[in-house]
Amino acid sequence: MATHHRQNAAGRRKVQQDPYIASMEHHTDWVNDIVLCCNGKTLISASSDTTVKVWNAHKGFCMSTLRTHKDYVKALAYAKDKELVASAGLDRQIFLWDVNTLTALTASNNTVTTSSLSGNKDSIYSLAMNQMGTVIVSGSTEKVLRVWDPRTCAKLMKLKGHTDNVKSLLLNRDGTQCLSGSSDGTIRLWSLGQQRCIATYRVHDEGVWALQVNEAFTHVYSGGRDKKIYCTDLRNPDIRVLICEEKAPVLKMELDRSADPPPAIWVSTTKSSVNKWSLKGMHNFRSSGEYDNDCSTPLTPLCTQPEQVIKGGASIIQCHILNDKRHILTKDTNNNVAFWDVLKACKEIKKRFKMVYVPNWFSVDLKTGMLTITLDESDCFAAWVSAKDAGFSSSDGSDPKLNLGGLLLQALLEFWPRTRINPMDEEENEVNHVNGEQENRVQKGNGYFQVPPHTPVIFGEAGGRTLFRLLCRDSGGETESMLLNETVPQWVIDITVDKNMPKFNKIPFYLQPHSSSGAKTLKKDRLSASDMLQVRKVMEHVYEKIINLDNESQTTSSSANDKPGEQEKEEDMAMLAEEKIELMCQDQVLDPNMDLRTVKHFIWKSGGDLTLHYRQKST
Repeated sequence: MATHHRQNAAGRRKVQQDPYIASMEHHTDWVNDIVLCCNGKTLISASSDTTVKVWNAHKGFCMSTLRTHKDYVKALAYAKDKELVASAGLDRQIFLWDVNTLTALTASNNTVTTSSLSGNKDSIYSLAMNQMGTVIVSGSTEKVLRVWDPRTCAKLMKLKGHTDNVKSLLLNRDGTQCLSGSSDGTIRLWSLGQQRCIATYRVHDEGVWALQVNEAFTHVYSGGRDKKIYCTDLRNPDIRVLICEEKAPVLKMELDRSADPPPAIWVSTTKSSVNKWSLKGMHNFRSSGEYDNDCSTPLTPLCTQPEQVIKGGASIIQCHILNDKRHILTKDTNNNVAFWDVLKACKEIKKRFKMVYVPNWFSVDLKTGMLTITLDESDCFAAWVSAKDAGFSSSDGSDPKLNLGGLLLQALLEFWPRTRINPMDEEENEVNHVNGEQENRVQKGNGYFQVPPHTPVIFGEAGGRTLFRLLCRDSGGETESMLLNETVPQWVIDITVDKNMPKFNKIPFYLQPHSSSGAKTLKKDRLSASDMLQVRKVMEHVYEKIINLDNESQTTSSSANDKPGEQEKEEDMAMLAEEKIELMCQDQVLDPNMDLRTVKHFIWKSGGDLTLHYRQKST
C-alpha cells in the first residue's frame, strides 16, 4: 500500500505573479493527456492512475471516473463533429466514449457501456481520430500504425515502416492522411487510401515525441528528445525552420489556432513549466529564403526566449529519512529544501536533529517527482513511539505508546464508513439507542492527527500491480467504498476497522556491574523488555532491586494522610536513581531519556545481545 504526499498547488502560487486560476485535483498519478469537449465546457483526462476522468471545465470539479482501463492510460483522441472520445494505454486496449453520455453520469448512475477496438499487441502510446469520427489510428511499441473505423469498430489496415515506438499521431479532417512521429527519429506521412507511407522527414537527431499541424495540413511542427522544435513544409521537405530550442525534451505541443497562420505554439517538456513561443516571424523567415535546405548545417533559432512562461511546481529529486522515521528532508529541482511529516502528509518547520532510533517502517520513491510513501505488511508496524516523543498530548496526562504505521493507516482510511465504528460496539450502541442514551461511539481516524483529504491512496499487490487508487476524502463515496470493501487487505482491516494494534517489539539485554565499581559480576541473566523502555527505567530497576539502597529513610513514618501518591513515589524513585546511578554502554554514560533500541543502534553497534553496565556515582 502506498500514499502520495502532495503539496496543494493552490498554496504554492501567488495569483498576482501567475495566471494560475485553480487546480483540478482528483487523479492520483501523472496526467498523460487531456481533451476539451462540448465547446470547452467539458474536459476529459487520462492518467497513469489507470482512470479516465470527466470534468466540469468551468467549475473545475470531477464529474465522474471511468475505471475501465487496467493499466496506465497514455493517450486520448477526440472527434469534435461526433462528440466522441477514444482512450488507450499500456493495457493495449482502446475504448470509445460518447461524451454526451459521460456528462450525464451521476454518482448513483455511473455505469458506462462503451465500444472497444481490439487487435493491438503492444502498449499504446499514441492515438488519433479525425474530426468527423470516421477513422481512428493507434501507435505503439509494436512499431506499426493500426487503423479502425470507429463507427463499426472494424479493422481497416496495418501500416509498417517505423523502427521504434510510435509516440505521436495526427489525422487530417477527412481521415485520408496521417502524420506519425516515432522514437526512431523520423516523421512519416501516410496515405490511408494507398495504405502506404508517401514521405519520410528526417528532421530531428533523436526521437520525435510531439507533433502539431496547421489547418491546411501543409506544415508540421515537431519536437522530442533533442529539445528542438521545427516547422517543416510537408510539400517540400527541404524547407524547415528551427523555431526554438527548449532546455529539456519536448513532451507535448499545442498550436494557438486563434489565427491562420498560427501566432504561437505552447510547449511542455520534462520540466514543469509551460512555454509559449511566438511564430510571428515565420512568414517573413520563409519569404527571405533563410530556411534550412541542408540538414547537416546548424540552424539559427527563430526565437531565443519564450513569449510567456507558466511556471509549474518543482519535482523532488533527493530525500533523506531522519532518525525518527517520521520526518523526511527533501531537495527539489529549484534547490529548495523542505521538511516533511510522513504522518500528516504535509510540510513542517525544520526541527533539530535528535539522536533517536526508530525501526524502518516505510520506504520512499521519487519517480513521480513527489514523495511516494510505501507501507508493506512485513515492516509497517515496526515503529512504536511514546505519545509525548511524537508531540501528541493526551487529555489524561498519560504517555501511551503509539504505532506510527497503524496510526497512518487509520488516518488514510478515516472517511471509509467501515472504519468509523468498531463492530464490537454495534450491539451496545443499539442497546444505548433503545435506552434513549444515543451514545456516539463513532471514532474518526486515530484521534491524534489527520492527513490532507486530497492525499492519494494506492492499494497494490506485493509484486507491484495496482489494485485500486483513490483520494483519501473519496473513500466515503458509494462507489469507492464498495471497491474498498473488495480491495483492502485483512492486515489493514485489523488495524483500521477492528482497531487491533500489533504487539510491542521486545529487546533482549544483559545487566552487569561496571568493572570500576568493584562489585562482583553477577550471574549473567538474560533480560527482556520493550525496545522503547527508557534508560531511566533500567536505572530505577538497578537502584531499587540490585544495589538495594536503603531508601526507608526517604519515607519516614508519616500519617496515612501524608503518604505520597503512587505517581509521586515513582517521580521520587526516578530522581533518586538519576542522582545515585550511572548506566553505561561501551563505557559511554547513557542519557536517561534514551530508549534501549536507540542505545543498541547508536552505541552498542555490535552483534549479540545488548549489554549494559551500572555503577554508583561518586559523591
